[in-house]
Amino acid sequence: MFSPRRLKAMVIKEFIHIIRDWRSLFLAIAIPVMLILLFGYALNTDLKNIPTGVVDMSNTPQSRELISIFDGSDYFSVKRGYASYEQLQQDMRMKRILTGVIIKRDFADRVLKNEETSVQVLIDGSDANTGRQALNYIQALSMIYNTQIKAERAGLTGYTSGGVQAAVVPRAWYNQGMVSTYMIVPGILAIVMAVIAAMLASVTVAREWETGTMEQLISTPVRRLELTFGKVIPLYCIGLADVIIAVGLGRLVFGVPMRGNPALLFFVATIFLTGVLFFGLVLSINLKKQVLANQIAIVTGFLPTLILSGFVFTIANMPLPIRILTHVFPARYFVSMLKSIYLKGVGLEMIFLNFLFLLIYTGLMVLIANKRLKMRLN
Repeated sequence: MFSPRRLKAMVIKEFIHIIRDWRSLFLAIAIPVMLILLFGYALNTDLKNIPTGVVDMSNTPQSRELISIFDGSDYFSVKRGYASYEQLQQDMRMKRILTGVIIKRDFADRVLKNEETSVQVLIDGSDANTGRQALNYIQALSMIYNTQIKAERAGLTGYTSGGVQAAVVPRAWYNQGMVSTYMIVPGILAIVMAVIAAMLASVTVAREWETGTMEQLISTPVRRLELTFGKVIPLYCIGLADVIIAVGLGRLVFGVPMRGNPALLFFVATIFLTGVLFFGLVLSINLKKQVLANQIAIVTGFLPTLILSGFVFTIANMPLPIRILTHVFPARYFVSMLKSIYLKGVGLEMIFLNFLFLLIYTGLMVLIANKRLKMRLN
């Protein structure tokens, strides 16, 4: 029969182990802080001040106005002007600039005559993601320049040529500034929990086997449920402390808004944390070796959360077999719920399906851990 008294004794025993192993406890607190700061600052997909070179063959007020739009934006920084195409090409090869703008000699004449003209833009495609974003920025700035030209012409002549233009006013919901950090921090929270929880739980039973204390536990009246939950509860407290640290750093350091209910976030995190802890416990029970269990926990916790959860790479863009595979990993559902709670402020009813899958995963891990422990003890 389940005994709260025996469970309490197991929890106290595990807390004593954790306090004595102060190095692991320090890592459990320090790693989340390091990951939040490292990913938050380093994994930033917002491009700013792209080094840009210009070959202005026109050298007119119209061409200088175009250049000023580039240099005045947050996205481009005009480093220098070049007298020839070859000089610009040489600097791009040397990685001194990433984009180049070449303005033809007849640029101003065509603009003044309301004739179609073009500006050649060179992009360093050796970094495909950076080049793609730079191209999008350039297209947006060219639209701004065209709008300014039309407005100036309308002010001078009283009408715009080519009929009425439909103005497109884009607006992003939930992340108005399209700040990448707002999307990264919730994903980091999932990585922190997956890695730390699985890493700590994966060694707890294996340590008992290696030190020979498992036989002593078997000889006591402690039941399987009391043993497994007694192992997990102290680690759950550490994991919850990591969640609080990660949420606090995301808010204080990176200014990530919390539009949803913090209680819902911690409730969802509790379910995910419990599932990951029992997954680590399953590894610990089966492998019986601390080093091996720890290594497998890190690989199976970190890589799927980073690659297959939708944190970095969009799941919809993955091949069909990989998209199907992502449904196996709980981080997919957890990351989706985190983003919705953080940025959209939704309630549980809006994320219920993901929550249900996460709950099923956690229940399975609890059942598997207890069943495997029973087989090992028999």
